[in-house]
Amino acid sequence: MPNVQCPMSTIIICPGIHDAAFTESFISGCLDTSGGSIDQNQGKILVFPGKDFSSLSALHILEFLRVSLAHRRYPLNNSFESPLIFISFSAGVVGAMGAAILWQLLGGRVKAFIAIDGWGVPLQGNFPIHRMSHDYFTHWSSSLLGSGQNNFYAEPAVDHMSIWRSPETVQGWWVDSSIGIFPPKGHLSAAEFLRMLLKRY
Repeated sequence: MPNVQCPMSTIIICPGIHDAAFTESFISGCLDTSGGSIDQNQGKILVFPGKDFSSLSALHILEFLRVSLAHRRYPLNNSFESPLIFISFSAGVVGAMGAAILWQLLGGRVKAFIAIDGWGVPLQGNFPIHRMSHDYFTHWSSSLLGSGQNNFYAEPAVDHMSIWRSPETVQGWWVDSSIGIFPPKGHLSAAEFLRMLLKRY
C-alpha cells in the first residue's frame, strides 16, 4: 500500500489595525521557526497584509489565502487540501472568523482558530476555537460569545497591544472553559500557551 502523506498545516496570521512591526514582534516572540518554536510538522506561516480596514473583510483574507496557497513552492492540486490554523488579533478576528467559515464551506479544513483579544466578536464554527485575552474581564465577557475548551487570560492584566507585541512576556492562566472558570489548569506565558496549542494541532 503506498505511503500517503497528509499535507502540512499552514498557519495564517490575521493582524488587527496597527503597526506591522507589532506583528513581526509577535512572530519572533513565539513563532520563530529558526529557534524551534514551531514544530517541523507545521508547514508555512502566512501573514495577511491587511491595510486599513481590510482586516475586517473575510473575502479579502480568503482571496489572499487562495492566491498564496496556489503559488506556494510545492503547490497542491487543490489549495483547499492545505489544513489551516488561524491566529488572529483584535479587529483581525472579525475577518478571520468569516474567512475560516468560508474556507470550510468551500471544502477546506480548519484545524484550529485562535482569537487573541477578539473582544465582542462572536466565535462559532465547526472546528476547535481558543480565545486569548489581555485581562480577566475580556476573557469572561468574550466567553459569553463563544469559546472552546482551552483558553488563556493575562494575570496580571496587560494593555491590549502587549499580548500581541510581546506574548513571551505576558503571564497568565490557561483555563478550560468547558468546566467553568475554575480551576485554572496552569500558569504560563501567552507564547507558551500558543506553542502548546500549535503542538496539539
